[in-house]
Amino acid sequence: MTTAAIDPHAGRRCHNALNSLHATYYFSPDLGREMGAVGITHPRAVNFATRAAALGPVGAGMVAATFYNYKYELVARFVPAVWETATPGQILDARARAIDATLRRLLGEEAVASEEMAEAARLALRAAEACGRSARPLYSAYADLPVPEEPHLAYFHAATLLREHRGDGHLAVLMSAELDGLEAMVSHTATGKGMAPKWVFGSRGWSQEEWDAAAGRLRERGLLDAAGELTERGVALRAEIEAETDRLDRAPYEHLGAEGVARLTELGAGFARAAAVAGAFPDGLIGKG
Repeated sequence: MTTAAIDPHAGRRCHNALNSLHATYYFSPDLGREMGAVGITHPRAVNFATRAAALGPVGAGMVAATFYNYKYELVARFVPAVWETATPGQILDARARAIDATLRRLLGEEAVASEEMAEAARLALRAAEACGRSARPLYSAYADLPVPEEPHLAYFHAATLLREHRGDGHLAVLMSAELDGLEAMVSHTATGKGMAPKWVFGSRGWSQEEWDAAAGRLRERGLLDAAGELTERGVALRAEIEAETDRLDRAPYEHLGAEGVARLTELGAGFARAAAVAGAFPDGLIGKG
């Protein structure tokens, strides 16, 4: 364990590796099956319920606030009604079963039971020891949950903690940059690394007209050009957002130390590549198209 400063890009790379595997369960047929078994079948209801269940039976306002880039009216179609179908505890149990099935299917039994998985779990949990609760509601809610005993589930739990810790901080940075949820998505997509618009419309509840209006607001601020590409000012703002997010998220990786971060990144990237090769993500998810 160490508290020495490390390259902030190393922390970001580590987060990205862990988050890539974490994201697989959102697209997993195992999640749909397990949630269907408790009576929740609509994809949006599944998404809201599984991610928000750690918060307890909250209302649409809390979900919209903590998720940030979803349209409130879409959230309100399913929350809080979803808690009448299944309790947060039942949903968390279904989520855990889905994660277990997803990792076994994508990575294989040998990887799930490997020493590398156990090592990754130890390293990720050690990093998460330095996460802070203040003004981080989603992280803090997940931090109240027990750490699973099985290494692959413990690894996923730690990846969730690190993901939501960074995510909560990122939202504070977006607010400071005066980007609302949709403007944040439009500008991120313009980098070529964000979610393609068709996925935004389907999963976040926004329309093409609302997307175009957000793009117009960004053009008025000099952040997008007429073709929808980031201007020099827009590129600089996105870089500042990531740098400030790194700063707010530095504690876990400084706690783990440079050697530990490098090893966790190596392990996490390997698991994420294996999952991607196994078809974890739908085609056309990322990009401007």
